[in-house]
Amino acid sequence: MPEVARGGTRVSSSAVRAALAAGNLASAEALLGRPYGISGRVVHGRKLGRQLGFATANVQLKHNRPPLTGIYAVRVRGIGAFARSGVASLGVRPTITASGRPVLEVHLFDFSGDLYAAHVRVEFLHKIRDEEKYSDLDALKAQIARDCEAAKGFLLEHRDA
Repeated sequence: MPEVARGGTRVSSSAVRAALAAGNLASAEALLGRPYGISGRVVHGRKLGRQLGFATANVQLKHNRPPLTGIYAVRVRGIGAFARSGVASLGVRPTITASGRPVLEVHLFDFSGDLYAAHVRVEFLHKIRDEEKYSDLDALKAQIARDCEAAKGFLLEHRDA
């Protein structure tokens, strides 16, 4: 196959994975021609997000080692006619468990409803921060609130993108 380049960079799966691992979502999007996304079914979780005041859709991962981890501003497709905005955590949830198994959890802004069994696509738009371990659930809850504000700020600034 002929080589493909975008913006002077050779397009390859290695280049996309490297951009994602570095948290450079703009570079990954430029290489892909679209935002990087993960698709999957919404499955039942531990319902901890709901208890903390931030209900999440747990998206089933097909791979045990996703190419990125952290907290992100996202857009979610597959829930009605329009994309919905939210914040996502993709990682091993060190404050909650020591299993080491990655989980994708998405908190949608201004949404309430049953998403179980829905097939959604989570588009990663901006990395907010790396995953961290907190001393207790109150500290985690406070950080989630800050993450939501950071994601809303980014999405508001980039709503026409």
